[in-house]
Amino acid sequence: MTTTITLTVNGREQRLEVKASELLLNVLRDRLHLTGAKYGCGLGECGACTVLLDDRPILSCQTLAVSVSGRRITTIEGLSAHGEHPLQQAFLEEGAVQCGYCTPGMILAAKALLDRNPDPSTEDIRHGLRGNFCRCTGYVSIIRAVKNAARRLRG
Repeated sequence: MTTTITLTVNGREQRLEVKASELLLNVLRDRLHLTGAKYGCGLGECGACTVLLDDRPILSCQTLAVSVSGRRITTIEGLSAHGEHPLQQAFLEEGAVQCGYCTPGMILAAKALLDRNPDPSTEDIRHGLRGNFCRCTGYVSIIRAVKNAARRLRG
């Protein structure tokens, strides 16, 4: 049995037939070919699947697609639709990217944080990125990147 849902994904309305058990992560990756959100742990513990739902970070591997019908989704692809976002620039400049697997989720969690708090402290950044794990870079360069992007976005 399928249900018709409508989502606005990266500014474009999408109308899809989905199974009741279909995860948002699978819809994004397999149906819409937006592969920035990654399948990591499948348990909602690593953050690799993070996307923004109405500008708030969610774990798409734990979210049923039918539960977000009528809502707005932003993926990493949508963040850079109009050129490289300051967060993406800062992650590159600060060496906050190694294998890149966690990077889309980290950047989207950081965007949600900076939208709420344009001048976060180190502790605010740590708190805002909790649940997003990186096994390559450590977090020093990631925190520097978020601070760098915050400065740019503030002007």
